[in-house]
Amino acid sequence: MPERRTVALVTLGCARNEVDSEELAGRLEADGWQLVEDAEDADVAVVNTCGFVEAAKKDSVDALLEANDLKGHGRTQAVVAVGCMAERYGKELAEALPEADGVLGFDDYAEISDRLQTILSGGIHAAHTPRDRRKLLPISPAERQESAASVALPGHGPQDLPEGVAPASGPRAPLRRRLDGSPVASVKLASGCDRRCSFCAIPSFRGSFISRRPGDVLNETRWLAEQGVKEIMLVSENNTSYGKDLGDIRLLESLLPELAEVDGIERVRVSYLQPAEMRPGLIDVLTSTPNIAPYFDLSFQHSAPDVLRAMRRFGDTDRFLELLDIIRAKAPQAGVRSNFIVGFPGESEADLAELERFLSHARLDAIGVFGYSDEEGTEAATYDQKLDEDVVAERLAHISRLAEELVSQRAEERLGETVHVLVESVDGEDGPCGRAAHQAPETDGQVLLTSGEGLSRGRIVEAKVVGTEGVDLVAEPLQGSLACSEEAGR
Repeated sequence: MPERRTVALVTLGCARNEVDSEELAGRLEADGWQLVEDAEDADVAVVNTCGFVEAAKKDSVDALLEANDLKGHGRTQAVVAVGCMAERYGKELAEALPEADGVLGFDDYAEISDRLQTILSGGIHAAHTPRDRRKLLPISPAERQESAASVALPGHGPQDLPEGVAPASGPRAPLRRRLDGSPVASVKLASGCDRRCSFCAIPSFRGSFISRRPGDVLNETRWLAEQGVKEIMLVSENNTSYGKDLGDIRLLESLLPELAEVDGIERVRVSYLQPAEMRPGLIDVLTSTPNIAPYFDLSFQHSAPDVLRAMRRFGDTDRFLELLDIIRAKAPQAGVRSNFIVGFPGESEADLAELERFLSHARLDAIGVFGYSDEEGTEAATYDQKLDEDVVAERLAHISRLAEELVSQRAEERLGETVHVLVESVDGEDGPCGRAAHQAPETDGQVLLTSGEGLSRGRIVEAKVVGTEGVDLVAEPLQGSLACSEEAGR
C-alpha cells in the first residue's frame, strides 16, 4: 500500500482563518491526506495567510519563506499559499514570491486536494487574477442567499455530508476537522462585509456580507460539542449584521439562546460587533442569557467625530460612553474590548486628545492600538493630510502606553470579583490558567489560578480574583466550585 500523502496547515491571522483551515483540513482528510502538525513532517505545507495590514502580510511572507527553507532538508516537497493574502494578490504574490509552489484563492478550496496533488506531482496550477468579490453577489442583501451556492464562501462548508466525508459523529457532522484539542472553537456566523470603512480593504477580497443559515450554525455547534468543545466564539467580519440577508436583522437575538442550550456547550461568545449597529434587544440577550458571555468586542476605531467621519464610520466619545453605560447597567462585570487606529490622515492633536478622553473613561478590559498605514485599494490611501511616519509612530507609542496603564487599572477593578474560568492549561509554563467570561482567546489576557488541584482542561470553575499581573488576573479557585467540577467530571 502506498504511503499516505501528508499535509500540514500553518494558520496566521484571525479566528476566521482558523475556521477556514479546519474546513480545508476536513476536505483533505476526506480525500485521504494525512494531517500532521509540523510542516517539516509534511509533503506539502499549506500556509493560510493574512492580508489585513502590512505587519500581518510580512508575517505571512516570513511563514512561507520559513516553510520553503524546509525543502531539501526533510520531507517537505512543496509550499502552498492560501488565505486572504493569496486571494487578495493572486498572480502578483506568485510572481513576487517564487518560493511558493502554488498560490490558491478561495475558489480553489473546493478542489484543494486536486490542487495540492497537482503541485506535489510537479505540475503548475496558475495563480488566479484577483477580482473585487463584492461584485459576485447581488447588491441587495435580500437577493444574496439564492446566489450563495455559486460563490466560494470559506468556512460555510456544506452540512449533512455522507459518512466518511468529515470526522463522523452523525449526519450533522460539518465539513471540518479540528486541528487542536482546545476546549474553545470558533464558528463562522457570516462572511464578508457591506460597510465601506475608508481604511479597510477586507470587503474587496472577502466579498459582500452573507449569513450562514441558523440550522448550519447550530449543527456545527452540536458537532463541536461532541468533539469536547466547551466554548464557541461566533466570528465574522460583522456579527451585528447577521440575518439581514435572511429577512431578519434580529436573527442573532433568537439564535443565541438556542446555541446556549446545546448539550455540552457551557459558554457562547460573540465577537466583532459594530457600535453603530448595536440594538437594545441584542444587548439584553448578551447580558441576561445563561451561558452567553456578557462580552462586547466593539469596533470603535477612534472617538473623535472628524476622524470617524473620515473613516466612514459613526459615533463620538459621548455616544460611545453612553453605550458602555447601558451595557454595564445591565451587566456590571461585562467585558469590553476594542481596537483603535491612530495617526489617521488629518488626525489633529485635538482629535488625539479626544481619543484619550474616551479611553480614560471607557474602562476597557483590552485595547488594541494600530498606527495608520496606507492599504492599497482603500479610499483613505487617496487622502491628503497624511501624517509623517515619525508622528504616527510617536502617537502609536503614546496611546499604547496609555492603553497598557488603563487595562491594568481595569484589571485591578476586578479584585474581589468571582469569575467563571474555563481551564485551558493545568501544567503549562504559567501554571494552571484559563479565561473568564470577559476574556476572549489570545487577545484579552488570562486568569492565572493559584491552585491546579482537582482541575482539568475544559472545565469551568468559579474563582475569586485575588491579584493582577498587568491585564491578567490571579484568582483562587473556590472549594465548592472544585467539588462541583469534580462531580460533573464523573
